[in-house]
Amino acid sequence: MDMQQKIIGALKVKPMIDPKEEIRISVDFLKEYMEAHDFFNGYVLGISGGQDSTLVGRLAQMAVDELNETRGTNKYKFIAVRLPYGMQSDAKDVDDALEFIKPSVTYEVNIKPAVDASVASLEKAGVKISDFTKGNEKARERMKAQYSIAATNGCVVLGTDQAAEALTGFFTKYGDGASDAVPIFRLNKRQGRMLLQELGCPEHLYTKVPTADLEEDRPMLPDEVALGVTYDDIDDYLEGKQVSETAKNIIEALYRKSEHKRHLPVNVFDDFWK
Repeated sequence: MDMQQKIIGALKVKPMIDPKEEIRISVDFLKEYMEAHDFFNGYVLGISGGQDSTLVGRLAQMAVDELNETRGTNKYKFIAVRLPYGMQSDAKDVDDALEFIKPSVTYEVNIKPAVDASVASLEKAGVKISDFTKGNEKARERMKAQYSIAATNGCVVLGTDQAAEALTGFFTKYGDGASDAVPIFRLNKRQGRMLLQELGCPEHLYTKVPTADLEEDRPMLPDEVALGVTYDDIDDYLEGKQVSETAKNIIEALYRKSEHKRHLPVNVFDDFWK
């Protein structure tokens, strides 16, 4: 088995999808997870205004709405969380995403005071972090806030991990890479867009240039610039198509380099680190 087939098998990406079927798979997964863990009563997710959180948020709201309807209750809820660092340049996209999702509950937590305090505490201890590492601080602070909200509300935290990010390791370890359930893990970027189209999402939310926007020295840095390869190439690779040798080498190098992010913490009996 070559590297491409190994990666496709690990990430469970289909070469072709039926968007309606995949929507139903994700919604049913979220319903079944909640029913199997009856001590929880909902989901929490940070909404950035980008494609992935918009999709997962809408799927989660559909799941809790269906659960409430079939059970004749208002027990289940989806909590959307705005998590700006100060002023968010694309805040209007968050507004539009929330209007599309129609969450049960919405909170806003400005992470700037917490992140800046953490950076200041590190500097006081003699540790001056880079702008890139501060970006990871932001991602982890966002996840910390989501877990606090989840604990207070008896909920679990959703992740927006999808196959293109999982392949490249384009997420922060224990930041946006930390969650309890990942309903779109098997989908690549273009497949996620297909689901949003099927759901009637405003077009600008899934055609906007993807960016993590974590670095202050390089604000709104496009993912594809950071990665050095396009999502079209990544998606083609994940669908088993042929890509250029240059793209293939970059993709496979990113996968190997980020293997530790997809692995549970190692122990003395684990062959992974040997």
